[in-house]
Amino acid sequence: MKSSADVQSPVAIDECNIRLVDPERVAAVNARMPSEQDVVDTADVFGLLGDPRRLKLLVALLDGELCVCDLAAVTGMSESATSHALRLLRAHRVVSVRRDGRMAFYRLDDAHVRMLVDLAVAHTEHTDAMHPERDGRNS
Repeated sequence: MKSSADVQSPVAIDECNIRLVDPERVAAVNARMPSEQDVVDTADVFGLLGDPRRLKLLVALLDGELCVCDLAAVTGMSESATSHALRLLRAHRVVSVRRDGRMAFYRLDDAHVRMLVDLAVAHTEHTDAMHPERDGRNS
């Protein structure tokens, strides 16, 4: 039989012993933090940009509007796949469309999208990204 000295008090798992190093800065960051829904919506946009085919469409649109068939030719995608990707990008207000009769011309929705794509491409062009899964290196 165990004595009361052998029984240890339960450890509180939900408690955090981390202290704040800079509480004023933490408060300032929390004050400017977007709403949870805005963070989710922003992550969705980055998810859209994370697909190489959709990103190719957006890079093609940096030079101005193009129709679906021209975008398909530039990206090497079928017209159906191109239309599907453009519908998804349009639903998230990344691209917009202008109709001329039966033709649909797509363009980047606004300057924010242009800046985001420009910055992402510029970042990649000036860095030597390490891709161990591609070149066999392990770090």
